[in-house]
Amino acid sequence: MQTLRSKTAGLIIICIIFVLAAIAGVYVYNLFYAVHLIVRLFLADTAATVMVFVFSLILRNASVYDPYWSVAPVVMLTLLALQLNHWDAGTLLLVVVVFYWGVRLTANWIYTFRNLTVQDWRYDMLRKANPKTFPLVSLIGIHMMPTIVVFLAMIPAVYYLQAGGLNAFTFVGIAVCIAGATLELISDLQMHRFRRCLDCSRVIETGLWKYARHPNYLGEICMWWGVYIIMLSVLPQRWYFFVGALANTLLFVLISIPMAEKRMAGNKPGYGDYKNRTRLLLPIPRFKIKNDL
Repeated sequence: MQTLRSKTAGLIIICIIFVLAAIAGVYVYNLFYAVHLIVRLFLADTAATVMVFVFSLILRNASVYDPYWSVAPVVMLTLLALQLNHWDAGTLLLVVVVFYWGVRLTANWIYTFRNLTVQDWRYDMLRKANPKTFPLVSLIGIHMMPTIVVFLAMIPAVYYLQAGGLNAFTFVGIAVCIAGATLELISDLQMHRFRRCLDCSRVIETGLWKYARHPNYLGEICMWWGVYIIMLSVLPQRWYFFVGALANTLLFVLISIPMAEKRMAGNKPGYGDYKNRTRLLLPIPRFKIKNDL
């Protein structure tokens, strides 16, 4: 279908899908008004995710879900802040930081989006490995698992929006969030510049990528640890909510990064040498101790 090959048409279709998903989420949120706020939010998040999943089946493209990662937190936390109507300086700063992270990440997705006939290579791999059960694999692994991880990472923000407050430790968390989102911005821009100017079969060894293989992932990890620190600054008794930021970190370290590295090792000549010269996440030189013996 020619419409699916158009980037503009694809973006419009995905926008419509996400609007419908938001409507479904708000409906479910209001339906369960008598239950705990966290449960209401999770049910709403799940309803929106299932709506996106249904359209991914219709369009035969699980990548319809991809921008959900950066759109859902912005929408959910903003609507919650409006509902709570607790607009102190801390609330405003948190919302601004989440917008900075979410809008930038979504803009990066829009820039790299081609059309609705193209699906993420990881999803193609899963479809090939599980042709009969792929809808179930897609629902659990591609849609619900990231939704759950991001939701867990958002819980500290939900509690902070209810509590409010601002102190020196809060600013540390805000700084970590801004640093993480900015690290993602810089590393993504450097990757886009590399792909425009050089042979994409080569390994990028410029900018932050000269020292680390996944600086963009480090930025994403820092973002949610920053949100946790913001919450911890006013609610230290909720220290156990670190589980969300930890789950997000483990998702990258144990799943996303190993999959990416395995693929690049097979597609990028010299990737093994590049791997030996660089760090996994931290973009600083890898110092070697000289052996004079």
